[in-house]
Amino acid sequence: MGISKKIFVATIATTGLTLSSAALAQDMYKSGVGGLYTGVNYTFMNIDAQEDADVGTLSAKVGVQATDYFGAEARAGFGVNDDTVNGTKVKLDNFFGGYATINMANESPVTPYAVLGFTRVELEAGSRSDDESDFSYGAGVNIQLAQNLSGNVEYMRYYDDSDVTIDGIGLGIQVNF
Repeated sequence: MGISKKIFVATIATTGLTLSSAALAQDMYKSGVGGLYTGVNYTFMNIDAQEDADVGTLSAKVGVQATDYFGAEARAGFGVNDDTVNGTKVKLDNFFGGYATINMANESPVTPYAVLGFTRVELEAGSRSDDESDFSYGAGVNIQLAQNLSGNVEYMRYYDDSDVTIDGIGLGIQVNF
């Protein structure tokens, strides 16, 4: 193979790699995944014990999108809106957890996802306080708002045992790096 043929083949190969990298980046951009991210959520939580209590939490998250389809994140939050049930103040004091995300990467600006992990919650009801951990799961959707900015809506079941169930619907914003 002559030098001009080698240069031609190398140019074609380099152009192909560049175009496929750009296409992959464009796909990742369109589906809202790729790299590190951070975000904040406000969650309308329902604590179902003997009576229902509706509280609000503010949380932050940091994560990494390992592939187009799988990621890992950590979340931590605290209660910002308490409820009173039968004269007793009920609040979710704080929570934190680690989660795996399963994303349905696609060509649109909307990316559905599922969340699986463990959450530790600390609840207060009157003068009683308790903290417990449990398997958590949920589903949501990220909606791309700008190149590195997306909004999300999600449902999570944070805690569930025979006496208490904690779930919530969250609204948030996420920045991708």
